[in-house]
Amino acid sequence: MITEAIVRLISEVVGASMVYVNEPMSRHTTFRIGGPADLLVEPANVNQTEAVIKLLRQMKIPYMILGNGSNVLVGDKGIRCVVVKLGKEFGACDVIGTVVKAQAGIKLSRLAGFALGNCLTGLEFAAGIPGTLGGAVYMNAGAYGGEMKDVVRQVTYLDSMGHRGTMTAKECAFGYRDSFFARHPECVILECEIQLQNGDKEKIRARMDELAAKRVEKQPLNLPSAGSTFKRPEGAFAGKLIQDAGLMGLRVGGASVSKKHAGFVVNDQGASAEDVRKLIALVQEKVKEKFQIELQPEVKFIGEF
Repeated sequence: MITEAIVRLISEVVGASMVYVNEPMSRHTTFRIGGPADLLVEPANVNQTEAVIKLLRQMKIPYMILGNGSNVLVGDKGIRCVVVKLGKEFGACDVIGTVVKAQAGIKLSRLAGFALGNCLTGLEFAAGIPGTLGGAVYMNAGAYGGEMKDVVRQVTYLDSMGHRGTMTAKECAFGYRDSFFARHPECVILECEIQLQNGDKEKIRARMDELAAKRVEKQPLNLPSAGSTFKRPEGAFAGKLIQDAGLMGLRVGGASVSKKHAGFVVNDQGASAEDVRKLIALVQEKVKEKFQIELQPEVKFIGEF
């Protein structure tokens, strides 16, 4: 239970304006879905985040970390813990040579733009991924042939005891939409060093524009979603399987399978989390029935449904 005393203690660390009681998570997810979190806190930097996490651990209060909310479905009944959101203020970045050091809350689009401005190549693939750096490292996000494992050099994080540590890319044990941090969510990503290469600014810009055009052409960017709904099954593509099963446009309540890209479930008519969850399960059932392939959600289910 979140008491006034707990709210006051956290407010002393981050400021009262960055602490929200019973905050609707629909305001903090790209699906625009989700019931209230007991408490949402937005630390502005690494030091505030470290202080909040240590305070919560000392008081034995459960918490979870949230970035841009782009790969999650929050239940309609909300979240019974403290949500620590690495918000827009948690986005400082700097460059030394070809290494970019950035805080975990920076959006990938901004980070890719920073790399472009410094004539650094290697992060073009990430420019259109709607997430933060921390979230991207957590799940080894990727697109158009690139993944975070290709560019991460080092990660600074808090371990399960609240101690700060560093981890090399090899130690992060990246896999397909997986990493050490996905398997150890008690650890909190604070900062990352990204290894890029010198490049031609106009060529970098052209590649980013090319990928942006592909996204606009092929993805339902005008509708709330969590990005790709399913992981890519071995030897196949989730969107192709769903399309070949005749499921484009399939609807449960306010959620539907996009008619533009079958790999996306979209919130096009004021969907509830339960609508989305039921639709995901229905797609899984029908694809397995037709192709004997079990699709695994890429979207993380969080909170109470």
